[in-house]
Amino acid sequence: MIARAVGTAGALAVALGAGMTPAMAAGKMSNKPAATGFSPDQPDHNTPWAPENDEAPLHHTAVHPDALTSGRTAPSGLQLNMPAPTGRHSVGMVGLHLVDKSRTDPYVPGDKPREVMVSLWYPATDTSGHYQAPWMPSISGAHFLASRGLTPQQVTLPRTAGHVLAPVDTRLGKLPVLLYSTGLHSDRAMGTALAQDLASRGYLVVTVDHTHDANEVQFPRNRLEVNTMAPGTHSSDTLKVRAADIRFVINQLGTISRGGNPDPGHPTLPTGLSKSVDMSRIGMFGWSLGGGAVDTAMQLDHRIAAGADLDGQFFGTAPSKDLDRPFMLFSSGTHNRNNDRSWRTLWSHLKGYRVDIQLHGAAHLSFSDNEWMVPQEAGLLGLSQAQLQQQFGTIDPNRAIQVQRVYLAAFFDQELRHRHRTLLDGPDRNYPEISFVR
Repeated sequence: MIARAVGTAGALAVALGAGMTPAMAAGKMSNKPAATGFSPDQPDHNTPWAPENDEAPLHHTAVHPDALTSGRTAPSGLQLNMPAPTGRHSVGMVGLHLVDKSRTDPYVPGDKPREVMVSLWYPATDTSGHYQAPWMPSISGAHFLASRGLTPQQVTLPRTAGHVLAPVDTRLGKLPVLLYSTGLHSDRAMGTALAQDLASRGYLVVTVDHTHDANEVQFPRNRLEVNTMAPGTHSSDTLKVRAADIRFVINQLGTISRGGNPDPGHPTLPTGLSKSVDMSRIGMFGWSLGGGAVDTAMQLDHRIAAGADLDGQFFGTAPSKDLDRPFMLFSSGTHNRNNDRSWRTLWSHLKGYRVDIQLHGAAHLSFSDNEWMVPQEAGLLGLSQAQLQQQFGTIDPNRAIQVQRVYLAAFFDQELRHRHRTLLDGPDRNYPEISFVR
């Protein structure tokens, strides 16, 4: 049962068709620029925080799935380790596969329903005997490594803190929900360090793979789906797909909260899960293009009560619309609203609580699991210390992750749990790396 749950590692089929054009629903993306009034749909090639840089310095190469099976369980020379959660609760995890029959997948031909995989991370009790989920399932993990020029014989991806199917700690009552959207062509695993930490602090965190945008997504029965987005796909169109994915996922969480099981395979769900989903307290955060998707998703779905963007540009018309719910802008050391017009536009339309903070010494990739992973692989990847600093900044990786965790938790504690955090009032001597953009 446990092995099956890991193999299904989570999906939720994507979203209600709202926000999509007829051409997108038919699997075709528009080539017409959106009337944003402040920036083009396509990323600015000269900005280090542009979505096209989400994978740098790791230039992914195409890998045929048949080449992935031989080394699936082979030992490796380098065992990667990821930062442990800092909250007081143990962490449980379950993956779900969800299918949205009301919408077709815009990235593949034909009328195939949109599918997504998701992972649910939550505070757990009685974790003994429950398998710790891998950072990425075996087939997708091998594809991920191969795209970086590595093999399972060279590198073993880490285990997470998430104990598969461990019972939910129901003593905490209903859990506030956080959804995570990752960078362009990135995997939901890239938000694991943040997701499992927030779960250890008492949140139900749902990390979402945006199928055929992500470089690899493993579905049940070892089916692997890869990036099929057409070159030149406009970022604003991509954000509409992601926002629709998020809305669909929220709907499926509603099904779980009512005692249902939205996964078509009807796998076992963790004990206590249905009683623990608080549909009245929902937030969202994302990195890079996933951060840009937060505003679009909040415009589409008013159930999202608070949002945080981790160093992501905005595209399309959403930033030009008023938003009356709390929002956090959290940027790297070279990025803020003073040099990003999309951030300035959104800032002027934020009518609720708003905060803009900057993590000095950090770079764009610092807000993903690349922050802890790539330095460990640097020798195999042929990266020098100077190259690491160019891509990840000068901040210590562990410190970068610690500061992100603390400030994200402070924001969502304040907005979803109504626990005021003085940390957000201004500079704090314990976190000199953080400045407030006024």
